Amino acid sequence: MNRVLVTGADGFIGSHLVEALLKAGHQVRAFCLYNSLGSWGWLDSLPPAAKAELDVVLGDIRDPLCVREAMQGCDQVFHLAALIAIPYSYVAPASYIDTNIHGTLNVVQAARDLGVQRVIHTSTSETYGSAQFVPITEDHPLVGQSPYAASKIGANQIALSYWRSFETPVSVLRPFNTYGPRQSARAVIPTIITQVAAGKRQIRLGALSPTRDFNFVADTCAAFQAVAGCDAALGQVVNAASNFEISIGDTASLIGEVMNVQLEILTDEQRMRPEGSEVNRLFGDNTLLRQLTGWQPAFGGLEGFRRGLAQTAAWFSDPANLSRYRPGTYAV
Repeated sequence: MNRVLVTGADGFIGSHLVEALLKAGHQVRAFCLYNSLGSWGWLDSLPPAAKAELDVVLGDIRDPLCVREAMQGCDQVFHLAALIAIPYSYVAPASYIDTNIHGTLNVVQAARDLGVQRVIHTSTSETYGSAQFVPITEDHPLVGQSPYAASKIGANQIALSYWRSFETPVSVLRPFNTYGPRQSARAVIPTIITQVAAGKRQIRLGALSPTRDFNFVADTCAAFQAVAGCDAALGQVVNAASNFEISIGDTASLIGEVMNVQLEILTDEQRMRPEGSEVNRLFGDNTLLRQLTGWQPAFGGLEGFRRGLAQTAAWFSDPANLSRYRPGTYAV
């Protein structure tokens, strides 16, 4: 099997993708953000047998020499390293340019120089902004409604420019809202579940009317693997969406049902995005991914979403996992 590099391997989706690739028999090199503690992020929580198989590199995606060294000898690169918190992008926008755009440039330039066989670059449904038509196809206009979204649009275009200019083998996967175990509490589903698991019944949230197309993390990881093995996806942007739309308010109600509690939702003004920055509707079309690869969401539709929420709630409700979070505390 291939030797693959996963950047951002210490994060939520990255750590799940590392596990999936190991199970598929790949040799995995995990690129994690350097820190003085030597932490591997969420990879530290993997079973000892899985960690023993990993080749872990601590570095910084913003450093081109560090990135190039990590990519040496790798056949494929799954590029997930990024700053992703939308509220923090209002506070520190320059760091998003450095990490998301310059980091992507470092990856594709090293891939070109080293002759890497495939780069799968991670986009986001936030690059579409509020839906101008639904379901959102890959032809939907790109609208940066936050510095984060704008930085990802720039990163996507850098990656695709290397395909067009140098035939660097790049594919862009655009996941819609991924959720599941290990997700940061800055995201809405962990925000709700951690508060409930901590015994709260009055839940503090931002806007309730926006809709999202939620994807269980296992489906997102399967989409990464499907695109990596598809030559027809080279030079393309491909949505990974569940083809199911639900509002934030209805999501909160469904979590209450799954966790067998009655919730009262309170509006927390500090959790509200600026009016022009709120993405009011996301509802994706996964037709292209299905046609190219045969991928299907195992957790699609309302029933699949309920199953995914149940698995997510079970993980967060484990005291050992919940202790890693600060339920009810808002942090950008």
